[in-house]
Amino acid sequence: MTAALVVNSGSSSFKYQLIELEGERTLASGLVERIGESSGSWKHTNAVTGESSSNDAASVPDHAAGFQAMIDAFAKVGPSFDEHPPAVVGHRVVHGGTTFDRATVVTEDVEQQIEDLNSLAPLHNPANLEGIRAAKRVFADVPHVAVFDTAFHQTMPPHAYTYAIPADLAAEHRIRRYGMHGTSHKYVSEQTAVFLDRPLAELKTIVLHLGNGASAAAIDGGRSIETSMGLTPLEGLVMGTRSGDLDPAVLIHLHREAGLGFDELDTMLNKESGLLGLTGNGDMRDVQDAALGGDEEAEAALAVYRHRIRRYVGAYTAQLGGLDAVVFTAGVGENNALLRRRVLAGLEHLGIEVDDDRNELHSKEARLISTDTSRVAVLVVPTNEELEIARQSAAVAL
Repeated sequence: MTAALVVNSGSSSFKYQLIELEGERTLASGLVERIGESSGSWKHTNAVTGESSSNDAASVPDHAAGFQAMIDAFAKVGPSFDEHPPAVVGHRVVHGGTTFDRATVVTEDVEQQIEDLNSLAPLHNPANLEGIRAAKRVFADVPHVAVFDTAFHQTMPPHAYTYAIPADLAAEHRIRRYGMHGTSHKYVSEQTAVFLDRPLAELKTIVLHLGNGASAAAIDGGRSIETSMGLTPLEGLVMGTRSGDLDPAVLIHLHREAGLGFDELDTMLNKESGLLGLTGNGDMRDVQDAALGGDEEAEAALAVYRHRIRRYVGAYTAQLGGLDAVVFTAGVGENNALLRRRVLAGLEHLGIEVDDDRNELHSKEARLISTDTSRVAVLVVPTNEELEIARQSAAVAL
């Protein structure tokens, strides 16, 4: 059966899934970690049989060795590449700039263009590209496709992506809103239309991708018209360790008054802020448990978190000119019923009514959590970025 191998490569690790294209079922998944260190590791699961295997002592000097470890794992645990040969390899790439507005078959020219965008995502694009090049050496006879996190948001109009700074400076340094999580927003908005049995083209939807990283998107007829992340994944919602929206003058003030340099400010905003900065803990589950136990600091942090989301829901309802659906997805959005209820409480004037019993139901399936009388459908739709990458890769390469 025809399958797609989906790869998400980081600087010292990569995740993968083998997905059967006809039935869209996951055949295997795995993770190779600590690449380039003295002792690497890998874990592989055969989703067909449920069998898993891991190795915590093997050396994985580079990504090429990591892919060889993956191949060995398939041979040992299955399923066999002979029975499910990858017809295409799909790669997650974080930043496509304005160069890429769709999934693209990887050529040498495309590799160079991805490398040219490194300055826009210095922590991600180089690692993504290294994974592509290593995979191409191992799977030399099949097409490789890059699927960009930013591509879905390339439909935003200029007034939504333009920052009000000197235009020549912005153009020279490619400064504008790009947005992230586009693969997830695309998948979830399309699954929402399927669930509601309505044409995607007529739906006005707000998708709330809430995980350790978090973003909101306003999607009109299947097209992103606005999203909360900006030039980088830092802007927008409060996250596990990222600040989200911030008056830029705060950084100037901290530089002048606290003597913080640019690297220190960068680290603070991306790794020491968000829930972590407010409470000392960046894990939503721990923060919520603390709040339920009476921790006032934790409850205050959650109030900030919820307030930011509600602000975007209101703003995006206005931008869309109406609203058909609000959709929660990703780890926090899919699993935290209390957060969902409190985020939407008091928004009945927008036509949003949550059914408490439906909201409390735990399921891995898409589900409606609004009341029967709610003018706006409220849903929980589990995201599946790997499947979306597989779909897009097959569509452009097969």
